[in-house]
Amino acid sequence: MNHISILTIAFFIASFVTLHAGDPPAVLPTVNEEILRALDAAPLKMQFHGTTPADLSAWQGEFRAKLDSLVGPHTPPNSWKVGTLSTREFPDHTREELLLEADGTPSLPLYVLRPKGDGPFPVVLCLHGHGEFGHDPVAGVDDTPELQEAIRKSNYDYARQLVREGYFTVAPCFTPFGRRLDAKARTTRMDACAVEFVRLMYLGRTLLGENLRDAQWALDYVTTRKDTRADRIGCVGLSYGGRMTMMVTALDSRVRVAVISGALNVFQERVRGAGYSCGAQVIPGLLEFGDTPEIGSLIAPRPVIWEAGLRDSLMVPGWLEKASARMERAYSAAGKPENFFVHRFDNGHVWNGENAIPLLARELKAQ
Repeated sequence: MNHISILTIAFFIASFVTLHAGDPPAVLPTVNEEILRALDAAPLKMQFHGTTPADLSAWQGEFRAKLDSLVGPHTPPNSWKVGTLSTREFPDHTREELLLEADGTPSLPLYVLRPKGDGPFPVVLCLHGHGEFGHDPVAGVDDTPELQEAIRKSNYDYARQLVREGYFTVAPCFTPFGRRLDAKARTTRMDACAVEFVRLMYLGRTLLGENLRDAQWALDYVTTRKDTRADRIGCVGLSYGGRMTMMVTALDSRVRVAVISGALNVFQERVRGAGYSCGAQVIPGLLEFGDTPEIGSLIAPRPVIWEAGLRDSLMVPGWLEKASARMERAYSAAGKPENFFVHRFDNGHVWNGENAIPLLARELKAQ
């Protein structure tokens, strides 16, 4: 090969390299784009498609068992000690702050609010949502301007409102909220739900499972009291409290009626946001089998109100209707379509109670 040929080849090689070095990099799908595609294609392979009460009962048995296994360990302890942290007397009720303690289980703080009178009283389990105050505002603790504002903003003191309606109300504190959260964690910018979820996963537990255990433990305790009606139990909650109301009612047949506020959405939609990180709601592997409409369908045929504010930004048009339709199918199959009700009201992410209070009275007070 002569000198000119070598120079010619070198020129073409140099031109090729220069040309491609200046090309834009190949466009690859991002992590979020890949997840969005996977969410769109989520199997949801255990959706309910039956039409009869027998179809529904068989499906509920199968899906409840699957959900129970996905949530992970959540069995309350068999025995425990009860300590009293504080007692406050009010004109129409007594509020006790208790601590349940059992070997091998994290201790559980909870409030119980008892109407004046002899009882026994019907019970409403009142579950709180996210926030630094935990269960305090739900129980009507309003000793500071900050607590008063939290109650005002979300109509958040439903345990206090309902004890005044004649119910024995119980409000446990979930993890990682209120006084259960380390003081250091409260002063940092960390996402406590995400951090505690990751830490618990190393122990083979989920954060949602921990809170489900505690809600059922609170019920176990309150039904041992002689001043309560173990056969007349309701459950209410806002936001994460609404999510946990759905879970408790779906998996615990002692709950006869539920009011689920600010939680009529599906994980297939919620986790589409790249910043979504609420470890307190994660059920690993759920979307292979179903989503929140399937969990909500486990409540059928028991009465339920799903409260959804018209100005609640978490209630996404389109997804809300799809979720409702899937649950309506279960109630229709049960022969009780009237027991499923979505209450749309003109407000934001708040507990409403307008239709809930009459429903609770009908289901828990009627003889």
